[in-house]
Amino acid sequence: MADSDPNSEVQNNDVDEERTAATAGEPDGAAGVTDGERREKAAESSWSAPILSFARKASETLSSAGLRNPLLPGTEAPHPDTTECTSPGMKDPVAIERSNLLSMMKLSIKVLIQSSLSLGRTLDSEYQPLQQFFVVLEHCLKHGLKVKKSFIGQNKSIWAPLELVEKLCPESADLATSVRDMPGLKTGLGRARAWLHLALMQKTIADYMKVLISRKDLLGEFYDPGALMLEEEGSVVVGMLVGLNVIDANLCVKGEDLDSQVGVIDFSLYLKDPQTTETPQDDSKMTTILDQKHYIEELNRHLSGTVTDLQSKMDSLEKTNSKLVEELTAATDRINSLREEREQLQQENTNILQTSQRKEEVTLQDNQVELETYKQTRQGLDEMYNVVWKQYKEEKRIRQELQKELDLQVGLKQEMDVAMKLLEKDIHEKQDTLAALRQQLDQVKNLNLQMFNKAQDTDSVVQKKDEEAVKLEEKMKEMETTMKELELRLQNSENGRKSTEESQKELCSEMKARVDSLQKRLSDLDTLRAGLEAELSREKEQRQSLQRDLQREQDNSTELRTQLQQLQGLQMEILDLRQEKKQLQQLCEEQEQALQEMGLHLSQSKLKMEDFKEVNKALKGQAWLKDDEATQCKQCQKEFSISRRK
Repeated sequence: MADSDPNSEVQNNDVDEERTAATAGEPDGAAGVTDGERREKAAESSWSAPILSFARKASETLSSAGLRNPLLPGTEAPHPDTTECTSPGMKDPVAIERSNLLSMMKLSIKVLIQSSLSLGRTLDSEYQPLQQFFVVLEHCLKHGLKVKKSFIGQNKSIWAPLELVEKLCPESADLATSVRDMPGLKTGLGRARAWLHLALMQKTIADYMKVLISRKDLLGEFYDPGALMLEEEGSVVVGMLVGLNVIDANLCVKGEDLDSQVGVIDFSLYLKDPQTTETPQDDSKMTTILDQKHYIEELNRHLSGTVTDLQSKMDSLEKTNSKLVEELTAATDRINSLREEREQLQQENTNILQTSQRKEEVTLQDNQVELETYKQTRQGLDEMYNVVWKQYKEEKRIRQELQKELDLQVGLKQEMDVAMKLLEKDIHEKQDTLAALRQQLDQVKNLNLQMFNKAQDTDSVVQKKDEEAVKLEEKMKEMETTMKELELRLQNSENGRKSTEESQKELCSEMKARVDSLQKRLSDLDTLRAGLEAELSREKEQRQSLQRDLQREQDNSTELRTQLQQLQGLQMEILDLRQEKKQLQQLCEEQEQALQEMGLHLSQSKLKMEDFKEVNKALKGQAWLKDDEATQCKQCQKEFSISRRK
């Protein structure tokens, strides 16, 4: 190869592969020796002979490449088509390099898959076949890589072609960004190694390399013609990488120094000396020792896990206990504060009850007194109102009667005026006077009849005014007699007229005086009625104010009742808090008992751990017997079985 200086260290001795020595150097892989590995050893003997010839060819190729490649820095490797062969039987050295790398890749992948399947667990970065696989893959990627010149010197890194995967396959963007963000990587070679590690863990290395090889036009910028990545061997390598998907690897990339690692292929993993043979008894002893070691390691791991679980449980119980203690102190403080509040509320309740009882008694007495006075005043006012109303009705009735009488007197006066005018006319005409007087007499009779009919219609008025009616009848009779006398006293008519006029004037004056007196009386009654109505309105307002006071006292009493109910509720809450305190105390006691029990269990588990450690120390210097040879246990002297050993 062009840059494989480490390959000069390959030994040309005919050495076969030593699988037991490789696995014995790894403490984790020692427990995985099974029957499949024995089959693998038998199969390896069939293909160990061709490897010898392959190793010789590889050493010759490496030596020839070392002589051919130390050219000037500016010179490039010649194309295989343009090179002149010294003899027609010689092959192209670049093709030989590609075939050697392809064969090494086949061997490394085969050994890696077989060893991982026989091991039966996840591989880590310390696993030597996995390390050698990455070294071989790195040599394959470096084959035919162009050298970049700079002011510092020549740079030859496989990180540049691997960066193309990010552009060709967007799914790998996260992988590339995570590699760039790693703090310990400074060179492109270290980033490329980290990229390969992560791609193997994600089981996508075959897919990414397939995408990369499919774009040979882009790879031509980074590789010389005839490079492995540009030829058919590259597609074969990608096809072999698909088989690595059966491997589960857990590689720690951050902690390793990927920049300064030296990629040297260790052929001792793939070559085996046929002279060195091991007996099957040694293999069986080794397997039993490894099984016992694996069993003890698993037992120690299980016990350490139980100890950590118990320690975490102990810590959680201590935290819960401290929390419960804090809650208990908070609950006691709250209970004390609630007790103080309850005492204060009880004192306030007693004071409020006493003041409310006093106020209720005083208000009840005041209300009773006010109610009695109100009833008395209301009764007196009702009586006064009834009396005044009766008087008002009586006066109204009297006024109506007087109005009717006044109307009658006015009508009589008008009639008397008409009669006097007729009498004056009849004085001049003596003959016509008698007829006129007769007619007037008829009219007066008719009027008397009408008045009589009206008197019959108004029985109530007639009963009270019988005397007035009699007087009126007498007056009418007197008028009739006067009319008769007028016939006889025609000469004295003027004197009679004058006397009648004077009597009429007196009667009118009397009637006016009577009407004025009645009007004054009515006005007095109106003022008295207005005063009574004002007093009645005042009494109503006073009654409403008393009702408001009574309602206010009722509201106060309801508020006091609600306060009493609230105090009862507070007492119930205090009882509930006491019960909760008792429950918390019981829970705290139970948890303390649980902690004591856990402490006993922990002490017992620690004692068991010490016993196991002593047993482990004692077993380190001894060898376990086979199951077929063991008949009874050496400690308990009981019959031996596989379940008893476990």
